[in-house]
Amino acid sequence: MLSEWNVPKSRHQRLLKSAVQRQTSERELSDLWTPLANQSLKPCAESSTAPSLPEKSEGFIQVFLDGGLNQQRMGICDAVAVAKILNATLVIPHLEVNPVWRDSSSFMDIFDVDHFINVLKDDISIVKELPSDFSWSTREYYATAIRATRVKTAPVHASANWYLENVFPVVQSYGIAAIAPFSHRLTFDNLPMDIQRLRCKVNFQALVFVPHIRALGDALISRLRNPSGKSGAVATNYLQEMPDVKDKQGAGKFVVLHLRFDKDMAAHSACDFGGGKAEKLALAKYRQVIWQGRVLNSQFTDEELRSQGRCPLTPEEIGLLLAALGFDNSTRLYLASHKVYGGEARISNLRRLFPLMEDKKSLASSEERAQIKGKASLLAAVDYYVSMHSNIFVSASPGNMHNALVGHRTYENLKTIRPSMSLLGQLFLNKSISWSDFQQSVVEGHQNRQGQIRLRKPKQSIYTYPAPDCMCQA
Repeated sequence: MLSEWNVPKSRHQRLLKSAVQRQTSERELSDLWTPLANQSLKPCAESSTAPSLPEKSEGFIQVFLDGGLNQQRMGICDAVAVAKILNATLVIPHLEVNPVWRDSSSFMDIFDVDHFINVLKDDISIVKELPSDFSWSTREYYATAIRATRVKTAPVHASANWYLENVFPVVQSYGIAAIAPFSHRLTFDNLPMDIQRLRCKVNFQALVFVPHIRALGDALISRLRNPSGKSGAVATNYLQEMPDVKDKQGAGKFVVLHLRFDKDMAAHSACDFGGGKAEKLALAKYRQVIWQGRVLNSQFTDEELRSQGRCPLTPEEIGLLLAALGFDNSTRLYLASHKVYGGEARISNLRRLFPLMEDKKSLASSEERAQIKGKASLLAAVDYYVSMHSNIFVSASPGNMHNALVGHRTYENLKTIRPSMSLLGQLFLNKSISWSDFQQSVVEGHQNRQGQIRLRKPKQSIYTYPAPDCMCQA
């Protein structure tokens, strides 16, 4: 790591100096921590008609899901919907080994399978594994040759009619159809409302993490809310304490920051992140190896990319955003992220702004983390669980985790700050901007980006925009 980047210098030294010395009033803090008011819509994932299980299943549906945890989560919801459309029995989805994270965790390693089956028992039939007659239908079977029972032509965002015309005959002929690839293979538009509501029910009710993930998550949440360390599953000395935090507005509250700043993302953006010539060369080489140089943004200058909001926010920049919004140095911040490109040196300025920054390692012992160690999906599941229980969630850059949590927290009416990438890009390009002007622009630019319901538009994901499909009038 040290050979491919120099310790990045602060790109915003003047703003950083002012931010470190910032003062936040009690009224500002009170406004920040105030939960969202009730909005015009409320959660509504149940069908308007009673769930109906068909008398006879037409056969079995198998799906093989690519991607990380959140992409797989969406695929599971779509698989249930497709099984319902075809009156078929769903086999618990097979999760492929992710080539980036190399995690072989199965559905049952991540999600509570009995809860999943029980919640959906009146909607569709689900089995954990195929009966012996169909035991030949495995991932290996489909990997070795073209098979009549495998459907590999499903277009992205296919309609319900496409499945009825192309997959239903396979199920009728063979008693089974295996759909692979299956990521993003069901449309978000022109589906019966009951199918849409079923997807919502899967996402928000049926998909619950396994007990040991929830137990670890609960321990982390408890330690974040009670910094004395006396109320977790295990007494711990891992927490940093702040003696005057007890009487502050944010006492007992915490922010989750999803810091999406790994090497993959840094390289794909074609932006400059302050690591000097060594970093530029390393990222250029990585782009060439991974994408054979095909990075769409590479024909633009760094300034053009930033002003268009197409550069991921660095840890320093997300820290300046939070400080400008009014979070002070007593704010307890939980870092939900995979490896940060540049390591501790990259997040040192964020830590200067928020000294009470925690993560899984600082909050839990290695013994407590043993079951999730080295398993990207389980690590992400813990972060997802903690994020859903935070007072405020902030994601540094859009992506699958961002989309899933923004949607889930919208459904639950929880405060979620969505950074305005183009506004921040333009502000950070202005090297002479004062702290007060920066702060005013940030506050004004984010007044309507804190969890207010946005209605889904055509082609947008139901999982990012659950209204109106998953919600009804309050």
